[in-house]
Amino acid sequence: MAQWLHRHARINGIAMHYVEQGEGPLLILCHGFPHLWLSWHRQIPALAAAGWRVVAPDMRGMGQTEVPPDASAYDVDHTVGDLVGLLDHLGAEQAVFAGLDFGLFAIYDLAHRHPDRVRGIIALQNPHFPDRPDISPLAEAAEWAARHFVHIDYFVPVGPADRDLDAQPRTFLHRLFYALSGDFHYIDIWRHPPGTRYIDALPEAPPLPWRWLEEWELEWFISEYSRSGFTGGLNWYRAMDIRWRQRAPYRGHRTSQPYYFIGSEKDVDLESWHGDDPIPAIADHHANVRRIEIVPGAGHMMQLEASPAVTALMAEFLKDFR
Repeated sequence: MAQWLHRHARINGIAMHYVEQGEGPLLILCHGFPHLWLSWHRQIPALAAAGWRVVAPDMRGMGQTEVPPDASAYDVDHTVGDLVGLLDHLGAEQAVFAGLDFGLFAIYDLAHRHPDRVRGIIALQNPHFPDRPDISPLAEAAEWAARHFVHIDYFVPVGPADRDLDAQPRTFLHRLFYALSGDFHYIDIWRHPPGTRYIDALPEAPPLPWRWLEEWELEWFISEYSRSGFTGGLNWYRAMDIRWRQRAPYRGHRTSQPYYFIGSEKDVDLESWHGDDPIPAIADHHANVRRIEIVPGAGHMMQLEASPAVTALMAEFLKDFR
């Protein structure tokens, strides 16, 4: 921990916080929601020791990075601009990028828009955009939400979800981290009827420590989201239709960079958001697939749930670039 360097810079018009460790070729780690740079804290020292300059930003609207209040500031132009700006700030023409969830989707957008800036992709959990060409993501979520609770639809109206989560950050994060893990079947929350609050739909979580999460780690997330609020993270959802429209020019095109995938056996995204058979479909979205690995037992929180396996696979993949 003492070797982490916390840095703050003005990048792409916002104040960005990132953590850096190590020297060598550049590796940038991009988190999703409700994560932070800390989601990668078990990978950073090992990958730095393997000879990489590892940079893990707090993504736009989360952690110590600035929170633009309007959802339009979370479109592809802005999120890709953040990554291009970070590369420029770090003095690098390109980097290997690794990501999960919204962070990974920003990497995919970058790979399509600026392929020369992406040396390679290590994808966790989300093998490709979950977008359907015939219906926008928020319209599809609204269709589902007419039948049962769906968190995406709950997040869309500005105000109610922000107030609910900001008022109970500890309860929300404690329950959600458990629900997303391999210790719970996340789709069970869809049994709740439309109109349910997210906190009420989530299961009660056992006290910490868990086998994969220490109390101080959860406290770090709680502290950061208590300070920043949840609006920034929710805005990534609210901008889903905007990004869906912006992706039209490269919908149906494949990325060209070396591509590595790590999924987990109990991930909710692989189960529900990427079609009936997402793993064989990877080659339909990425032209240069090098390796596909599935980690047993873990859920969506795989960097923490299966840290040794994820770290070892990432280090092994990165050897190809040396």
